[in-house]
Amino acid sequence: MAAGSVRVSLRSLLKEAGFSNPGEWTTRELRTSFVSLLSDHGVPIEAISRLVGHSGSNTTERVYRKQIRPVITEGAEAMDEIFGRGHDGDAEAP
Repeated sequence: MAAGSVRVSLRSLLKEAGFSNPGEWTTRELRTSFVSLLSDHGVPIEAISRLVGHSGSNTTERVYRKQIRPVITEGAEAMDEIFGRGHDGDAEAP
């Protein structure tokens, strides 16, 4: 498929899925999500690099991999610390 056809198909699917601004999405977001989810699931970066067609892992890791779980975990732990205190009545006041 030509690049323009892929974009048109992607935006059509996003519109059908109910995305409010499908024209703002590109295939790059899909690629980044693909790399990030595989990495978060423990797939070695070298294997992911081969899947996305990179000759080495540097570009895959530097540009496309966004660590999802550590960010979510850090945020959840911070929220637990902020709101969890005093929730059960056992925690000390700050």
